[in-house]
Amino acid sequence: MKKHTQIVLLKDGDAAVAVAPAYQGRVMTSTFDAKSGPSFGWINRPVIERGLLSDEDEKGKLEEHIYIFGGEERFWLGPEGGQYALFFKPGSKFEFSQWVTPSAIDTEAFELARQSKSSAKFKHSTKLINYSGKEFNVGIERTVKLLAKEDASELLGVQLTDGLRMVAYETDNRITNTGTDAWEPRSGLLSIWILGMYNPSPETTVVIPFKAGDEEALGPIVNDSYFGKVPEEYLKVEKERLFFRGDGTRRGKIGITPQRSKGIAGSYDAEGQVLNIVTYNVQEAPDGFVNSMWELQEMPYAGDAINAYNDGSPEPGQPPLGPFYELETSSPAAALEPGETMKHIQRTFHFEGSEAELNLIAKRLLGVSLETINAAF
Repeated sequence: MKKHTQIVLLKDGDAAVAVAPAYQGRVMTSTFDAKSGPSFGWINRPVIERGLLSDEDEKGKLEEHIYIFGGEERFWLGPEGGQYALFFKPGSKFEFSQWVTPSAIDTEAFELARQSKSSAKFKHSTKLINYSGKEFNVGIERTVKLLAKEDASELLGVQLTDGLRMVAYETDNRITNTGTDAWEPRSGLLSIWILGMYNPSPETTVVIPFKAGDEEALGPIVNDSYFGKVPEEYLKVEKERLFFRGDGTRRGKIGITPQRSKGIAGSYDAEGQVLNIVTYNVQEAPDGFVNSMWELQEMPYAGDAINAYNDGSPEPGQPPLGPFYELETSSPAAALEPGETMKHIQRTFHFEGSEAELNLIAKRLLGVSLETINAAF
């Protein structure tokens, strides 16, 4: 990657995280062994090698909609769809052909403001206009920090044995209203949206635990209608957890309401014996969560807190975007006064070890054994 863009390499012992300022301070990949360990982020090498195209060269290509550089944790802003969408221009149709990623979270570089051996802080400022024509002046700060094994153990509340190999990091993501007008629900609100792109495999299964209870109080158990209903061979829902394929063979997306969220999601790659855990800072949401469904919405602030995405062909006859799979978390809707800030923290943990060691972590954090995860599909 250093041949094509600046890379900030954070290290703590053998663990390392590679961050790209030009790609919005994106964590491109991480590893527990910088010399010979596996690379956990999905990286789209051809797009990185081509670089940014001219407006003329973009026409008719995927880059007209998005530069899919890859990367295992990127900074985005929501909502994607709906009357307050950031990815659709006013008056456009909610179709892939008219979907465009805002340049602030696609092609604009973030400034590297501060760096140490194990952390880096990035800054950016931008102006955005939503589907309803509301203009937002936004200041962005993003800090990426490696976490030591002792920190990970304390944060997760689990004992991590010497036999486990691990890399973990935290991103502190903040948006500030740098304009003169308050951001109000009636004209649309923003949210911080953090997405991780991982390498798919036939033996990778996403696991999301959730709170059981009445749908009227907690919302639907799972929203699986983002890109058409997910068939049962890709989604299995039990009483307090769900399983979702991360094989990169069929496009589908699911979401968990903030009322059902336990603040955690994970995935297990049985072939590589790697357990991935993602957590976020659960916080009060007086204005709800933005809704990213591609439609005019009756409830624009009844969105999801956790999402998972499995890549595949976006339209008949078209190749997949990756393929990859994603784990995603979102902040509450940000109704900010001028000068006010919202913060969203996401933590990512990758563990490799024996099945017995990983099984203890899976049961403690996800409430399910590796045997059950492997038997889900």
